This record gives sequence, C-alpha cells and structure tokens, in this order.
Amino acid sequence: MAPYASDDSTTAGEVDEQRSGRRKAARYVVPVTVVGVAAATIGLVPALADSGDPDLPKITAQQLIEKIAKSDVQQLSGTVKISTDLGLPNLGGLESSLLSGAAGQGGEGSSADPSAKLTELASGTHTLRVAVDGPDRQKLSLLENAAEYSVIHNGKDVWGYDSKSNEVYHGISAESPERGKDQQPPATPKDFAQEALKAVDDTTSVTVDGTAQVAGRDAYKLVVQPKQSGSTVGAITVAVDAKTGMPLKFTLTPASGGAAVVDVGFTKVDFAGPAASTFDFTPPKGAKVTEEKDTPKSEHKGFGEDFGKGGAKDHAPGAGEGVGKGLGGPDGMKTIGEGWNAIATFDTGGEGVPSGKAGGEFGGFLDSLGDKVHGEFGSGTVFSTRLVNALVTDDGKVYAGLVTKDALVKAADTGK
Repeated sequence: MAPYASDDSTTAGEVDEQRSGRRKAARYVVPVTVVGVAAATIGLVPALADSGDPDLPKITAQQLIEKIAKSDVQQLSGTVKISTDLGLPNLGGLESSLLSGAAGQGGEGSSADPSAKLTELASGTHTLRVAVDGPDRQKLSLLENAAEYSVIHNGKDVWGYDSKSNEVYHGISAESPERGKDQQPPATPKDFAQEALKAVDDTTSVTVDGTAQVAGRDAYKLVVQPKQSGSTVGAITVAVDAKTGMPLKFTLTPASGGAAVVDVGFTKVDFAGPAASTFDFTPPKGAKVTEEKDTPKSEHKGFGEDFGKGGAKDHAPGAGEGVGKGLGGPDGMKTIGEGWNAIATFDTGGEGVPSGKAGGEFGGFLDSLGDKVHGEFGSGTVFSTRLVNALVTDDGKVYAGLVTKDALVKAADTGK
C-alpha cells in the first residue's frame, strides 16, 4: 500500500505537510519505531494445534541443538502461519506506517520494496507460502485479502511484486556480507529458532520437553528459558523435525503470562524440490517497475543471498548483543548488561519526547501511550509492550530491551 494517499483535491503542498507530520511522528512515537524494529529481530501467530505426542527416541538438549545446527534442508515448499501479539497501542493504522518507515527510511518509494513490505509481519496474523531450492532460488508470498505480495530471489535477480498496487521492485542479489547484514524480519520457524539459540549461554536454561506433531511431522520440543530475573521473556519453545532437524514451529511466551507473543509454524511442508517455474518472474503488463539503483541507498535492505543461507543464523543478534542490532541500530548505540537482560542505549542528541502542555495536542497523545518515570537520571517516559520496553529520557537518551520498566530505570540511573 502507498504510505501516503491523497485524493484529487489535495495539493502538493498539503501532501508535503502530511509527509512532514508523519516523519515527525515517526521520530517521536518510540513504542512503534524502536519497539517494532526490536520485535522484528527477536521473532515474529495463533498457536498451531499439535496432533498427538509421537513416541521418539530419547534425546538430550545438547544433542537436539546439534541436530538443528547440522540440519541442511536445501529444498522445501510449504505454508507458514505467523502471528504477533506485542500489545502495541491502537494508533488507528499509524503503527503500520511507522513500522514500514523504520525499515524503509520513511516508507517513501515502491510499495513492492521488500525492506518495507515485510515489516508488516511484525504485527497481526499472516499466512505465507514459502518455496526454497538451494541458496540461489527462494520465493516468499504474503497472502492478503484478494491480493498477494511476493518476493522472489532467482540467481542474481531479486523481485518484489505487490498485486494490490501492481508495483514491481527489482534489485540485484547481495554478494557481499556487509550488505547481507541489512536483513528483513525472519519469516520461518528456522529463522526464529536460530536467533533464539544464539542466546544460549550461562544465563539460559535449555531442556527437551517431550514430543509433538507439526504439519504432520514428528518433532521434539526444545524449551529455552532465561535464568535471570527481570526479562520479559518467559519461554521459547521450538518444535524440531525428528528426521531433518529443521525447526517446524517457534513459540515465544511472555514472563507476564497469557497468550504467546510470537507463534510461527508450518501448517503444511514438503521437502521435495519445488518446480523451477516457481521462481520465474516477469513484470505484469502495465506494472510500475522501480529499480533498486533508482532508490536512496539508505532504503536498501539485503534479501536474496541470505534468504536461503540461514539468514538469521548469520546476522541476527543473540540476547547478549542488544536490541535492534540485527537490523542496524542508530549510530552510537551501545549495550548495557548481558544475556536476556541486555539493554540497547543511544542518545538522540538532546531531543526527548514532547509531553504535556509543552508538546501541545501531540504531547498529550504521547503521554497517553507511556508512563512517566523518575530516577537519579531525571525523568522520562516508558513505552511498553508485552515483550519490548523502551525508556526515553527528557534529555533524549533511549534505553530499550526485553526487560521490565524497573530494569530500564535502573539502567538509566547507572548510565547517568
């Protein structure tokens, strides 16, 4: 969808004002921008029902982790259900615009650009069709009401196609590791599992909790939990295919209880090679085609190479690396603490969140989204979700992580 729409009566100047206003909102509405990007690096569905507990040979947690690491599935096709319940405030659709802006530097450009389009996976429930044939050919289709968005990597070409707007985005597959670090949100259980397993250290408990069936496949259940107090993460459960070692389902539950924040799983999966024609793409007649070279470099996010090469395994941050680094955080970002209690912090340059009368109507709106807090650092506002929390101090410092509000205040006091 186009990030900025106007009817025939809207003048160019009014459109510019609308864009300026939304960019200003994107700079201030931290619970959407910071939290949205952070959520995308951790994992992104209604829970999929398991059908029975198969009788499988006993296996230790270490053996199961090694089985995942050795998994080398090169070909598959299937359907993935993905849903996220972060508990973001209802902003009347503004959050979707800002999530896209966080990945696409304001959201301007083609609606078919994968760097912005795939950030929609950070909220709501979605159905994806996935096809993989080795490291050079992959296709992911996001199914929508009466529309479909697809991103296709075939050799050197990467295509994004939005059937709703009839727009096409064309880029060249990344060949350098540097470009591959700018990664879209993960989209399969394997992506999420690999990210979670990077957090396995002395601060983490890892166990095997029986068996399950997912998409008709026998699987082991691996449970990863923080040992530390103060984290918003309760537990991560990964259903691992008993035969191939490939993760089939990923579920993240919050420490506060209730429904899963993230639940991603195959509903259908086939490990046979997809037909070669699956990865063919020619822009439809009349489609608007945007070439990657014609868009600002800051909007480019690598796709092709990493999509079939583990992606998250190579570039996603572990819990100890700090929130946001997997998608490239602001300049000057550093990490306080370790393990699941790691907190990313950076300085916006002295510009805090406008609040109360000082912020006018917009300040009152932001006050309604966050909680005012005070400490040795001074005062600020905490924006909370069920997983990621962010503190913005009145002097413009930001602290964000998978930790409680009290942990953020303590970090700000320490970092004064």
